[in-house]
Parts: sequence; structure tokens; C-alpha cells
Amino acid sequence: MKISVIGLGYVGFPLAVELGKKWDVIGFDTDQSRINQLNNGFDSTGEVGQEELSLADGLTLTSSTSVLREAEFHIVTVPTPVDKNKKPDLKSVFAATKTVAASLKPGDIVVYECTVYPGLTEEECVPILEKYSGLKFNKDFACGYSPERINPGDKEHRLSSINKIISASNDSALNKIRSVYESIITAEIYCAPSIKVAEAAKVIENTQRDLNIALINELAMLFKEMEIDTEEVLKAAETKWNFIPFRPGLVGGHCIGVDPYYLVHKANLINHPTKLISSGRNINDEMPTYVANQLKKELLKQNIDIAVSKILVMGITFKENCPDIRNTKTVELIQQLQKNGAQVDVTDPHADANECEEHYGIKLSENYLKNKYDAVIFTVAHDEFKALDIKDIRELGKPKQIIYDLKYIFPKDQTDIRL
Repeated sequence: MKISVIGLGYVGFPLAVELGKKWDVIGFDTDQSRINQLNNGFDSTGEVGQEELSLADGLTLTSSTSVLREAEFHIVTVPTPVDKNKKPDLKSVFAATKTVAASLKPGDIVVYECTVYPGLTEEECVPILEKYSGLKFNKDFACGYSPERINPGDKEHRLSSINKIISASNDSALNKIRSVYESIITAEIYCAPSIKVAEAAKVIENTQRDLNIALINELAMLFKEMEIDTEEVLKAAETKWNFIPFRPGLVGGHCIGVDPYYLVHKANLINHPTKLISSGRNINDEMPTYVANQLKKELLKQNIDIAVSKILVMGITFKENCPDIRNTKTVELIQQLQKNGAQVDVTDPHADANECEEHYGIKLSENYLKNKYDAVIFTVAHDEFKALDIKDIRELGKPKQIIYDLKYIFPKDQTDIRL
């Protein structure tokens, strides 16, 4: 059997590489520059190294749709973000579905690994597959859903060692899907009773985390008004065996900051609007503004007008030790500071400078060590930042400098403000 993987990003490429160690695999992406990069043995996401890629003997990378007809088993792994109105942006998944449909043959199976809301695979993708292939669902072809659990930058929880949920539109397809994933997954394979159940399981995994972080963010804002240090409260609470250790901060990325909106959207479609989920999202979406306002207050205490201030932001990726800048809330923080008139420099050892400028119009600073700042904000806990000496950071500042530590990188007495 030959397998195609549609979309070679953070999810698709590691999957294609693992499958390529066992099967004949066509790795497809519409971005020819991405194909060229991968064919040269370099993965800009940092998820797959050259040595691991060299083991995928069965993998062929291409941007040509003509070869997809050779495959019998198709896995769609394209992004499913939200638009500027926080609505699901399904352009990529629908385009990929049309691409697969054009190559679909009797007996083929199509599996989706994209994050979606419950019902999307069967209610929206299947009709597209039928329309553009001329085939009938569950007669000529079958579908499945297997949510991805890739954690960018995580070197411990890798694809093969993470429990895998699978589902299918019929028992025969489920057996084939299981045989494919069992060939590369050493952890548990869990068979969900339906595609909708698997879709729902994926979307609530990150919704749960989003709500937990929203709670801690709200508590951090409350404790700030009470002049209580949040980190000290959390450390005390963690002495209880069942207290869950979440921390406040900026909630971005392609998962936690996006998935809840897919559930909210589906809830609105069926006239059952959410309350708690939407409230948690609103709290986390407001955090960049809250942080900017807190810094503004601290600067005023030092008789510094933010409108003429110079600020250094340490970190722009959405999480530590990875180059992923998708939906990073640090950008919104930077924009808030700039709206207040501040001159903002940004540095990040993991982010790609060209991507930052292309996607956000933000130029990473190469000469920040030569400047003096009114404030330095740590927004991402990169290992490189953790290794810094606070004395070196102080040297970057003016006499009344503010160090704002959002990630608890340094002890409380070494910084001026933290969440």
C-alpha cells in the first residue's frame, strides 16, 4: 500500500518521515520552496533532523498532484487556523480535500488529522470528496479521523510515543487505519466509536488547558490588585497532591489559542452558545493588553512616559525552545506597546527573522546589546534566556529600568514586576 501525506508542516512532515520508514509514502505540499528545503535535508520547524530523515527510505517529497493517484491511503494534515474574527478558517482543509478527491479511487481511505469541530469530516469534507471524485462515501471510499498531538519543540513526547486516537466510517476502514498507525506508534492505539467522538476529543484537549490557564490568568490579575505574588501562591497550592500546576501568561500558538474557537463555532451553529469556554477565551485574548497596561503603570511610577520609552521584548515565538510564531500573542503585546508610542525592539534566538518580518512586519533586533532600555520584558522562557545573568540584563537598562518577567525565569527579588 502507498500512503500520501497532504501538508508537510509541524504535523505532516514528522508523520511522513515515520511512515516513510515502513511504507512507500508520498509527502505532498503546495509550497515548492518547502519541498526544496526538505529535499535538501533541512526542516525549518526543527521537528525532524537530517539523521532521522535519512532513515525514511520510502518517502518521496513533491508538490505535484499527479502522483497522488498512486496512493490508496491519504492523510490530510493541513493547518486549520481562525480568521481575524475568530471564526474557523477552513480554506486549507477544503482545498486539500479537493486535491485528494481529484485522485480518489475505489477502495481508497482518507484520514484527517487536522483540528476541526465535531461533524466537519462527515458533514463538510465527505460531500467535497464525493462531488470532485464522483465516488460514493462508504461504498467506494471510506474516511477516518485521527487527531494529531504534535507538541512543537517537545523532544520527549514524540509522535511514536504518544497515545493515538483513531476512528473510521466503517469497521473495514478502521482495521486498515489501525494497521497503518500501529506500524509507527509504540504507545496505545485507542479506537473511538465514531469520527465525531474523535473530533470532539481533540478539540476539548486544548479547550481544557485553555480554561485552566484562563483561571490562573484571572487569579494573577486579582492577586496583583491584592499585592500578592501569584507564583508564591501557586507554589504553596502545589503542596496539595491534586493541585494542577498551571502558570499565567500569553496563550498563543496553533492549538490552545485556536481550538476552543472551533468548539464555540459549532456550538453557535446548533444554537447552543457556550459560556465558560467563551469566557476563558476572552480572558486569555485580553492578556496582551493587560500586560501592556501593567508595564505602563510601572513606568509611570518611575516618572517614565511610555510614549517616549524604549522597550526590549525577549521572545516572539508562541512557546519556549521552538521556532513557531503562529498566532503568537507576543505580537499583540508589541502592537499594544507601539500604540502607546513606545519604541520596541524584539529579539529571539529561535525565531526566523524573515518569517517575523513577512508575517507580522516585525524586524528582529541584532544590535539590542548596544542599546539602553527603559524596560525589558521576558515573554518566552527560552533556555538561552534562562542562562542569562540578571546583571547582564540590568546593564541593558537605563537608571530607572523595569524588568517585567512574565515567565518566572528569575527569582522575584531580581526583577521589578511579574504576573
